[in-house]
Amino acid sequence: MTIFIGLLCLLGAVCIGAQNAPPEQIHLSYGVEPSRMVVTWSTQNVSHGTLCRYGLDSTLAVTATGFSSKFSQSSEGSNVNHTQYIHRTTLVDLKPATKYFYSCGDGVQMSDLLYFMSKRTDPAWSPSIALFGDMGKTNARSLIRLEKDVQKNMYDAIFHVGDFAYNMDSDNGNVGDSFMKNIQPIAAHVPYMTCPGNHEEKGNFSNYKNRFTMPTDELGDRMFYSFDMGPMHVISFSTEYLFFLQFGFEQIIHQYNWLEQDLKKASENRAKTPWIMTMAHRPMYCSNRDNDDCTHHESLVRVGIPFIHKYGLESLFRQYDVDLMFWAHEHSYERLWPVYDRKVLNGTKTPYTNPQGPVHIITGSAGCSEDHDDFGNSAPWSAFRSVDYGYTRMKVYNATHIYIEQVSDDKDGMIIDKLWYIKENHGRFY
Repeated sequence: MTIFIGLLCLLGAVCIGAQNAPPEQIHLSYGVEPSRMVVTWSTQNVSHGTLCRYGLDSTLAVTATGFSSKFSQSSEGSNVNHTQYIHRTTLVDLKPATKYFYSCGDGVQMSDLLYFMSKRTDPAWSPSIALFGDMGKTNARSLIRLEKDVQKNMYDAIFHVGDFAYNMDSDNGNVGDSFMKNIQPIAAHVPYMTCPGNHEEKGNFSNYKNRFTMPTDELGDRMFYSFDMGPMHVISFSTEYLFFLQFGFEQIIHQYNWLEQDLKKASENRAKTPWIMTMAHRPMYCSNRDNDDCTHHESLVRVGIPFIHKYGLESLFRQYDVDLMFWAHEHSYERLWPVYDRKVLNGTKTPYTNPQGPVHIITGSAGCSEDHDDFGNSAPWSAFRSVDYGYTRMKVYNATHIYIEQVSDDKDGMIIDKLWYIKENHGRFY
């Protein structure tokens, strides 16, 4: 009988015991295929089912059913157990570069009419992306400006480079609920692509794993994945495996092997996706004044496990000619000269034209309760830095040109840094 009721719920029928369960915290992410978009949302009570209606106009002619999972948590020392239901539905057979309308819910309680643009698939696509990390529920300085940008259709996707809400598990998960509601005006209209940060650590990253749905064929935690956007191959991975060994050393090895295989495949596919970029939370380099890993000469992310110096990522990324690396964690913005092994490569006159090494950008100043991270003495590989609140914009124009700029929220949207990254051929540069 229980199985029969569950099937009815999945198909949108009325469930025994279902309560008033309006959908909330709605957000999009890319599916494993370009013709798919995943819709994820929450209800505070068990619902009648999980489905989305979608189509090319407000009639929403197509229905897709999905599934839900119960997610319960309580803060340390609390005797209150907060339960919600996370719903996931995949919209399939989407035409490329097409505006779709959708509404999600259980067939009884449905969301307002929302919309998104499906993914383009042609190689001439020049995707535009907003990137940032370390945005909290409070003091989210960049959120209002990002909402206005999204209303102007400025972005094809948002990349949130770790650390959400501060913290999603706080107040029995209510802080996470508030944060997810706050980003819905953005994330319900453009794919909100993520990677985990250190503030997601509680419960073996349970809030991150439950609340977000990323495009991966890996079973389980979705802590790393990759996808293509026009001429760029994007890799998202977890730096946190190196810092929370209580969750298993084997995770480091598993991710490293996956990264190596994914990079090898991407390197062989340069004709289609000539650019390779990564995003992960904790940077290899920084010139901040705190005592974070990136301030150390031999950071874990860069060189790997102490004494054995295995599973460090800098040499792996250089081997496969990774072009761009975006990080956060430091509550500031810092652009580096092309660098490898702490040495500046091909000078500072034309550093971003055929650079001989990867370009690192730290963009962790979107705003949170911990305010800024001040800088110490400048390092030789540091090209530009700012403690202004803000976020980064990137446009991948084609196979040879990428434009990147930094928006300052402190200066009313002023562009305080910009660069053109130019590759004049498709061969190896280093």
